[in-house]
Amino acid sequence: MNIFFPRSLKLAYRKEPISSFILILGAVDAVIGGVGGRWSLLSVGLIIAVIGILVRWQQLQKSQAVAVKNNTKYALPPSSSNSPLPLLTHNKQRKG
Repeated sequence: MNIFFPRSLKLAYRKEPISSFILILGAVDAVIGGVGGRWSLLSVGLIIAVIGILVRWQQLQKSQAVAVKNNTKYALPPSSSNSPLPLLTHNKQRKG
């Protein structure tokens, strides 16, 4: 088994836990149904896995739309037309 596969699987599961759970649940049902010869469980598992893929695709589309929509707005202009403020000095005058 490739060493990058478990890392990528763990990264994907941490990034989108709900859709990953749905996808894994459907895949396990499909494998159990396919090995056991239960075609109804296989078909339900495949449907659930497709739903998990669709949920993940929808979440990716939503996050890309938010990233495009979120433009940076600056409160100040990039360069000020006014001259900079003078430095303040502290002159102590002693009364004696």
